[in-house]
Amino acid sequence: MAPLTIIAVFFLWVGSLLMVQGGDPTISFEWKVTYGTISPLGVPVKGILINGQFPGPNINSTTNNNVIVNVFNNLDEPFLLTWSGVQHRKNPWQDGVLGTNCPIPPGTNYTYKFQVKDQIGSYMYYPVTGMHKAVGGFGGLRINSRLLIPVPYADPADDYTIIAGDFFNKGHTTLKKILESGRNLGRCDGVHINGKVAKGDGSDEPLFTMEAGKTYKYRICNAGLKTSLNVRFQGHNMKLVEMEGSHTVQNDYESLDVHVGQCFSVLVTADQEPKDYFVVASTRFTKQEVTATGVIRYTNGKGAPSPKLPPPPVGWAWSLNQFRTFRWNLTASAARPNPQGSYKYGSVNITRTIKLANTAQKVDGKLRYAINGASYVEPTTPLKLAEYYGVADKVFKYDTIPDDPPAEITKITMEPVVLNLTHRNFMEIIFENRETAIQSYHLCGYAFFAVAVETGQWSPEKRKNYNLLDAVSRHTIQVFPKSWAAILLSFDNCGMWNIRSEIWDRRYLGQQLYVSVLSPNKSLRDEYNMPEGALVCGVVENMPRPPPAYT
Repeated sequence: MAPLTIIAVFFLWVGSLLMVQGGDPTISFEWKVTYGTISPLGVPVKGILINGQFPGPNINSTTNNNVIVNVFNNLDEPFLLTWSGVQHRKNPWQDGVLGTNCPIPPGTNYTYKFQVKDQIGSYMYYPVTGMHKAVGGFGGLRINSRLLIPVPYADPADDYTIIAGDFFNKGHTTLKKILESGRNLGRCDGVHINGKVAKGDGSDEPLFTMEAGKTYKYRICNAGLKTSLNVRFQGHNMKLVEMEGSHTVQNDYESLDVHVGQCFSVLVTADQEPKDYFVVASTRFTKQEVTATGVIRYTNGKGAPSPKLPPPPVGWAWSLNQFRTFRWNLTASAARPNPQGSYKYGSVNITRTIKLANTAQKVDGKLRYAINGASYVEPTTPLKLAEYYGVADKVFKYDTIPDDPPAEITKITMEPVVLNLTHRNFMEIIFENRETAIQSYHLCGYAFFAVAVETGQWSPEKRKNYNLLDAVSRHTIQVFPKSWAAILLSFDNCGMWNIRSEIWDRRYLGQQLYVSVLSPNKSLRDEYNMPEGALVCGVVENMPRPPPAYT
């Protein structure tokens, strides 16, 4: 065999090892996505089911598992799932957003293959195509700690998932038409807990059961479209132990504000009279409060839950103060044996600061939402595909918005927005909410340190208020009206990654962008090549597949 051929075979072999991660266990799923009737608020709606379920199946994984999900799209429209919070180290091809992936055409399938590398915690998956998220296709994704890495609390008697969210009875097709006509979604019709709302008349089946004297873990995620929720357990306190992918200092709470896209994990001890109790989710920052309940039943308990529900908090100042109580557990180990606090993020020099200011204006008489004066428009070719095929200039331009937007933004442009970031730069991002409604921002591919959330406008002097010791590492952060939030992180994960508003009408109408982080050495140590079987579309659909970009 010629020397060059031997070298080529060697690199192919190494590449296959990197992609398969053969030393770690694999879990596989077969999912069929279909329409079906759902009625979480008592009104029949055309929903989206996964294997006949609403919400969809729970993925139960362990750190470093390889996850294979074969998704068959039985809808009559394209469909695409994203795995919110999964970092996809070196592997943006599995992120499942429209900037990296083509949607799955009707009547076909696509197989996601990713590793939950060096992560623990509670996450979600949900669709990003159209307004599918409004009617289903979402579910929980948990990543358990490996047995050799102890968690900072005793094993719970059971582990439950709560997927809660606002709900609109109009259906996803009508909601899409509303947005495309230049209006926002308005107020929700109600709230569901795991796709249901208890009637409270004694006929409700329990969502969960608890045995007196035992402690249970609840993973609480807000999978709604736009409404923050307050979650509380009737007669019981919650001990916060994890926030998305981090262990937290274990404080007790009577209630928790869970903003759109966020997941918290709490411990609840069954220490009350054995009977039924309500878990409660109610809307926050809305003119009219909407509440949903679900039944928690004590084993061998007798008695219906009390109709008197624990009261919700009032105002967003309460929520801001609660955020300030969240702390990273510095001594606990997460996915690796070393303690979380061994990474001293507060001592790393900032190399670039980007301020992202959200605004709303009308363009040609229709409402658009923007970041730094640009309202994102989804191209027909995924950004990452255009970049990989060498035709990025036909699809988008880099760095079309400023790092520091003007104090007053008077004009909105409509375009794909991609920021070109330097690999491994340690950066500061300021989310400045110039509007009167709460925001929730998500960053794909990374966890960041949420070092500050404050009212007013940000300035460099505000850095003296940053928490540079034990801010929680997470992937979604809320920004209150006329306020700002600051995050710090190292952009060490190569790929094309989405920064988006989790407020779905805002995201749909333009409040999102992408960051491109390229490997300076074109190395497989930094990023994987485009996998076999990846869907292609747009301007690259009929182009020859380029040779591997990374070696």
